[in-house]
Amino acid sequence: MAVKTDFKTVAADSAELDELNDKIRTHRHKNIRRVAIAVVAFVVVLVGVQLGFALRSYTSFEVTAQIAQQDSSASKYEAYLGNVLEYNNDGIVCKNTENELIWNQSFEMSTPTLTSCDRYLAVYDRGGTSIYIIAEKGVVHKIEMTIPINSVCIASQGTVAVLMKEDNVSYVRLYDKKGKELAGGEFYEEKESFPVDIALSSDGEKLAMDMLDVTEGKVRSTISFYNFGSVGQNEIDNNVGTYSYDDMFFPEIEYMGTDRMVALSDRGFIIFEGKQKPAPKKEVQFEGQMQSVFHNNRYIGVTYSSPQKEGFWHIKVYDMNGNVVMENDTSLAYSRIEFLDNNEICVRDEYSCEIFTIHSIRKFSYTFDKELYRILSGGDASTYTFILKGEIDEVRLR
Repeated sequence: MAVKTDFKTVAADSAELDELNDKIRTHRHKNIRRVAIAVVAFVVVLVGVQLGFALRSYTSFEVTAQIAQQDSSASKYEAYLGNVLEYNNDGIVCKNTENELIWNQSFEMSTPTLTSCDRYLAVYDRGGTSIYIIAEKGVVHKIEMTIPINSVCIASQGTVAVLMKEDNVSYVRLYDKKGKELAGGEFYEEKESFPVDIALSSDGEKLAMDMLDVTEGKVRSTISFYNFGSVGQNEIDNNVGTYSYDDMFFPEIEYMGTDRMVALSDRGFIIFEGKQKPAPKKEVQFEGQMQSVFHNNRYIGVTYSSPQKEGFWHIKVYDMNGNVVMENDTSLAYSRIEFLDNNEICVRDEYSCEIFTIHSIRKFSYTFDKELYRILSGGDASTYTFILKGEIDEVRLR
């Protein structure tokens, strides 16, 4: 038989309740302090580890995987969606890091040139007439032009802008990824002004054009912006802004995403910004005679002959606000300097390389026994792919 129990309240005086509440609060505060101390300690350790990786330098490496290959000094290599592209005059091949073929495309080009944006890339024959639009599974479409190609830009959805030249006429055309012409224009050199370069925004809606005017022996560069969206439809010839600069020559212009474009010269660079109507935001003048200019979508780098160290090159890197974020020197008589995918700076010649972090640390320096073709950054701070003559090495720095 079940027994019924009556619950009864026990009376306690006010002093006892206050003492009990004080003990509960003290206990809670101790627990909160313990948790806070543990969290702070964890964050300190995590920051310390990350700072240690950021400041650490390496002089050697271990090979974690090696692939023998039949290569050619004429081949070039690029990273693409975690894979490796190899291309030359005869075609382009995409393989994963285990050397498994993903796709390939044969062609005949005298000067194969690659440009990419997000998941799309274009391979075109500079001075020729062929353009291949490629996505992660292979070729999407081939566009065959009738006029020699100067340069090609591609947007994130596969739209391409093409600058061509024949005799005294330059042509600019915009195509979708299936080869349908979207817009175009012609420029005649007898007007003493001609296109030098073009840049296409990642959304494919804005096109920038760099024009050089040499009237009466004077040099003037003019950069014009065209918007092919709804805003540009209300403007004459879709032109949403034009800016001229006397005694300036911009051999290269480049869109850094959707809303930012950079015009590069041997004297400095100009950053333009705007979602619909780009305008100059920041102008930076280089200090002294530059040797090289290199960039990615986040940074612009320049090298000079070092004023403090004879026989050294001084490296300086700017962010997209024009602020200096990195400086260091290299004694390497380099043949190429570039940003890796992890924003580190790689300086290399035929056999040697140096890698600098964006925090100005010389992270890695090494001279190889074999000819060095390319270095690609890996999935973490210490893994890389070294593409050498006859082999591809997956490595971990140590």
